[in-house]
Amino acid sequence: MYFEILAETFEKLEATSSRLTLTSILATMLKKADPDDIDKVIYFIQGELLPSWYGEPEIGISEKLLIKAISLATGVSENEVESIYKRLGDLGKATEALKQKRVSGATSLVAFMSAGAKKLTVGEVHSTLTKIAKMTGEGSRDMKIRTLVGLLQSASPKEAKYIVRFVEGQLRLGVGDATIIEALSVAYGGGEASKAVIEKAYNVRADLGQIAKILVKEGLGALVNIKPSIGTPVRPMLAERHDDPREIIEKVGGRGIVEFKYDGERAQIHKMGDQITIFSRRLENITYQYPDVVDLGRKYIKANEAIVEGEIIAIDPETGEHRPFQELMHRKRKHDIQKAVEEYPVVVRLFDILYVDGESLLDKPLSERRNILLKYIEQKPEFSIAEYIETSDPSELEKFFLKALEDGNEGVVVKNPAGIYQAGARGWLWIKYKRDYKSEMIDTVDLVVVGGFYGRGKRGGKIGTVLLAAYDKKNDVFRTVCKVGTGFTDSDLIELNKRLESIKITHKHPRVESEIEPDIWVVPKYVMEIIGAELTLSPLHTCCMDRIKEGVGISIRFPRFIRWRDDKSPEDATTEDELLEMYLKQLKKIEAEAPESIEK
Repeated sequence: MYFEILAETFEKLEATSSRLTLTSILATMLKKADPDDIDKVIYFIQGELLPSWYGEPEIGISEKLLIKAISLATGVSENEVESIYKRLGDLGKATEALKQKRVSGATSLVAFMSAGAKKLTVGEVHSTLTKIAKMTGEGSRDMKIRTLVGLLQSASPKEAKYIVRFVEGQLRLGVGDATIIEALSVAYGGGEASKAVIEKAYNVRADLGQIAKILVKEGLGALVNIKPSIGTPVRPMLAERHDDPREIIEKVGGRGIVEFKYDGERAQIHKMGDQITIFSRRLENITYQYPDVVDLGRKYIKANEAIVEGEIIAIDPETGEHRPFQELMHRKRKHDIQKAVEEYPVVVRLFDILYVDGESLLDKPLSERRNILLKYIEQKPEFSIAEYIETSDPSELEKFFLKALEDGNEGVVVKNPAGIYQAGARGWLWIKYKRDYKSEMIDTVDLVVVGGFYGRGKRGGKIGTVLLAAYDKKNDVFRTVCKVGTGFTDSDLIELNKRLESIKITHKHPRVESEIEPDIWVVPKYVMEIIGAELTLSPLHTCCMDRIKEGVGISIRFPRFIRWRDDKSPEDATTEDELLEMYLKQLKKIEAEAPESIEK
């Protein structure tokens, strides 16, 4: 498949804000893709050479070096490149303009093509960029530039624009994974009915390029019973939330397995012989952060192949007491990791097993999976099964909940013993019962930044308030909940403006539904943890619009920034349905305490 087809598709995608049109454009292009290139086509649409969990190096070309490469490829000075970039505000467009100027100088595009230029293929562009990413060591910077220059010289103006945008991480196509899945279902699955099969397969093997290749080469049937694969993360199962022990027990079928909910980092540990790979909740490869956990996995997972899930928890080396999640952030350092291991030791508490020695366990009931987990784990103080009870008694659940809090944990998770592992899904088979559910909104929520507003006075000229949204999984959109301008320190504001500058766009993102017009729109990428006084109804915000009362949605009164949630992707943010559930619980509590004050 020629890369020009991809570039033309990107241009069409940029020009529309309709999700239906996005899907149609993608489906048309995917039908033209070579089966051997379909995975690379998907990766390009996702804006990456490979899924991030591969842990492969990034392309590693800074803006300054990119300008140098464009200069060499187009035969103009770096100053001229910078001047055009400043005028257009887009390095990709600047490259396209300079390339177009050269093509025009060759009298015509035909003359340019006949002068020896050969059409680029998707495979060639992908392999060249991959080669650049893998260049390391002395002299690698110059080699990267030379290789990129050669690629840009071979590219047409439009192709060069998107190659440059891809290199700098600025494609901004407005396409999420759900849209790609829908396009694949149209192009190769026979329509809407196949969407659920493709999505489920992607949840089991979180490599959409690989899933697309299987679909194209082997057909939809090959995806129906797809199994987990060691080294490819399974999208984690998620829990609903509730605050009433009696109702929680009822929702899990009258009896539940109740586990401590630790304040740690959720980890999916893959074992293949002596090879251990660890993935985070966001499916990032975090193996390098936990060499000690790698050693523990080798020693205490008694299977040749296995995928287990649990929490990595920081501990006080002197007392053995649990430390807060933030302590684990020290493990993110790229250098002196051994020093971080010594200063911030951890323990592992496992709660599930998804695969063992060639057998998928996803469709087995939790009670059976737990027995298998016990069979294959040699339990030690530093590597063991999460503390739990099994009960049908709400008062026993409450006591265990209080014990979890006393031990420094966030609360408990109550699970249906008969429940299967629903990869990538949130449902009532697992229910979170946390400390903060005892009052209106002491609990925090995680919301996605979709826009920003310039401040006044001390914050003049800088973004001081952000527009936040919840995620609607069913429709793959983000709906606004509130504006937040409090809780930020000076350093938080600097970080805020730095982040938003890199994802600023000129129009509302296709996946955002908002009646409010901020000063700037941004790509839904970053997640913030927010606390507020209470949930309230709002005629301005689109979250849960018309679901409680016609013409109003749900908002948060007096919201305040707590912290960035870099461990969560936008799709992991608090959902619209969760906020609706929280609001209804809050309303129920208010009605019970003062029914006469509620407007009927």
